[in-house]
This record gives sequence, C-alpha cells and structure tokens, in this order.
Amino acid sequence: MLDRYLWGDVSRISPEAPVPIVRLRSETRAPGGAANVAANVEGLGATAFLIGCVGNDHDANAVDTILAEAGVNSAKLVRCGSRQTTVKTRIIAHHQQITRVDQETVEPLAQSEKAELLLAVKELAPQVTAIVLSDYAKGVLDEEVVQATIAIAKTADIPVIVDPKGRDYLKYRGATLLTPNRKEAIEACRMDYEMTDAVDDAGAQLLAENDVTAILITQGEQGMSLFTRSGENLRLPASARDVYDVTGAGDTVIATLAVSLAAELDIKTAARLANTAAGIVVEQVGTTPIKFESLRKAVLES
Repeated sequence: MLDRYLWGDVSRISPEAPVPIVRLRSETRAPGGAANVAANVEGLGATAFLIGCVGNDHDANAVDTILAEAGVNSAKLVRCGSRQTTVKTRIIAHHQQITRVDQETVEPLAQSEKAELLLAVKELAPQVTAIVLSDYAKGVLDEEVVQATIAIAKTADIPVIVDPKGRDYLKYRGATLLTPNRKEAIEACRMDYEMTDAVDDAGAQLLAENDVTAILITQGEQGMSLFTRSGENLRLPASARDVYDVTGAGDTVIATLAVSLAAELDIKTAARLANTAAGIVVEQVGTTPIKFESLRKAVLES
C-alpha cells in the first residue's frame, strides 16, 4: 500500500457544508500495509524481501521508489493489470487526522497471480529466517495462498507470524503466532465486546480452536496479552507516554516479533520488544517505521 499524507492548517469552516477547509502546506508519502512491515524490518537492521501485489499504475511506481528509499527489496512485487494499487490518503491539520480517502481493489487474485506469488515464496524461503503474513483483506491472502505459504515455511523450519483479518482464523492453521487486536480477536470468537474477561476468554478460545503456537492480542492503551500453549501467558502494559497516531502500530508490532523470533529470541522476549516498539511509533504522527537505535534506547531506559 501507499500511504499519502496531505498536511495543512484549518482556520475556517466551509460555507458549502459544515466541514473544515484545509489549506494544504505539504504532501508526504510512506510505505503502507505490508510495505510498512517490511520498512520496519529494515529499520530494525534485518533484511526484508517483500512479496505482494500492486497495480500496474503510477502509484505502484511510487511504492517502488519509497521502498528503495527504505532499503526494501521489492523485486518480487507482482504487478496486476486488473487491480489498482491500494492508496490511503490522510488529510492532517494541526496534528489531527481530518479524514481518510481509500483507493483499493479487494477482489480475489487470478490463479496466475497466485502462482506468481507462491513461486516467489518458494524461491525466497531458503534465504530467510521468518515469514510474515500481513492480511489486509484485499483479496491477496486467501486460504490457498496462506496454507501454501505455511507449508513452505514448515518445510524450511522457519516461523510464520500472522496479522489476521476476518473471523475465519482456520485459514491460518499451522502458523506460529497470530497478532489480532482486541476487536478482531473478540469478533473472531463471536463474543460480546463488553465482556469483562473478553480478551482472556478470546485468547484461550483462539488457542483451542486453531492450530497455532501462540496468540498475541494487542489492546491499544491497555497494552498486550500473550497466550501460549505452554500456559506461560504474559500481560504487558502499554509503554507509550503520549499517543498521537496509532497508524502503523500493528505493522511495527509484527515486524518486531518477526525479527526477534528470526534472531531466535523466546516468544516472551519478542512480545516485550514488540510492545516497547509500538509505544515508540504511536508517539509520532504518520506512518513511521521503528529504528533499531530508538528501540535499543527505549529498552535500556526501561
């Protein structure tokens, strides 16, 4: 995805409708979606190979440019002529998001496009030490692609970390770790969102119903909860001091988990690092990948 930001000021309300008039000052672009996960991986000092789908349009060219600037290898991005590149345009005034405009295609990929994606996974699997599946429900990570990727990872004996979407988590069976947020986890379990123990119950249910090693439920200002099959669960309070923008925080979490597990850290340590990393990026406005030195400094000061 391409994250586009339009920065401006508001001094009056439109006479045409009760909406603010934003005087545009500048425009910036950043890698979004799975591209932001890859940028976070690179920011942590690891090497990211990005596999995914973009359109055959000028926005795809912009994605290539910003990925190159972030040091991300985008050679395996599949250009799909029938799709448009996903673009999220956010209008920001006085450090507040006024609105967001999305351009996207969410139809399933063609079989030829799936084959091209999976060929890239097979070619790169021997070179990597972890695989991240960032599911944004855009028609790319259907059950066929997800299960084929997990099978390739199992053959290579490398962990698979998944940022899930939707209610059907069975399509992620065999993965190492799932990282839903509170809302996603509760909805996947078809529970009442207002239940006092909803997160604990959802974590236990997701472990029981899905063939995965662990579940990390992110809870925004309430921190994170880790659930493991060994029963060694972990509750982590939020580490952010001032929350300005949660955009991309989930991408930072999953990237930090992946780099940590790839470096053979235990899952609890990985979760602690991911929690600290998330606390850093939400203190900044806009999509901002984590940097190794920022994480190192935060860990040493904690």
